[in-house]
Amino acid sequence: MPDLLVAETPLTAVQCGVGDTDLPVTGISYDEAVHLAAEAGGRLPTSVEWEWIAAGPSRRRYPWGDEPWTPDRALLTGAGQSPRAAQPVGRYPAGAAPHGVLDLAGNVWEWTSGNAMGRGKIIRGGSYASPPLYAHTTFLNTAPVERRSPGISVRPVRTL
Repeated sequence: MPDLLVAETPLTAVQCGVGDTDLPVTGISYDEAVHLAAEAGGRLPTSVEWEWIAAGPSRRRYPWGDEPWTPDRALLTGAGQSPRAAQPVGRYPAGAAPHGVLDLAGNVWEWTSGNAMGRGKIIRGGSYASPPLYAHTTFLNTAPVERRSPGISVRPVRTL
């Protein structure tokens, strides 16, 4: 999707004016994520767009490629690591997608505009509390639209 502009990382507390850190903004419902994406000049990606951003035309298993997860690539639970909270964005450059997008796997799930059963929406990417399987570019999860989790954030996109 060459006409899609993607934020390099999930939105931070500083970018959203709700704090002075580079932590991803979390604890936001789906409607709040839509609003924050619009304030940033974009929108939420569809689930298909998110997967394209993460997997690319070569259909990578993980955003960084097909090599297995290691703790330097993404903040996930595994290999003796059990993080208890999200970390500042951009700390895992080894896990970047080839086009430079960071934090597509781990740290925080990302709201998409994709619909799930009931009033749910699709979230992608896994979080600090997720095993590496959840960081696969094809893995998806759902959350109720009113859910406010410390493990779900927003990454805006914009179509040219």
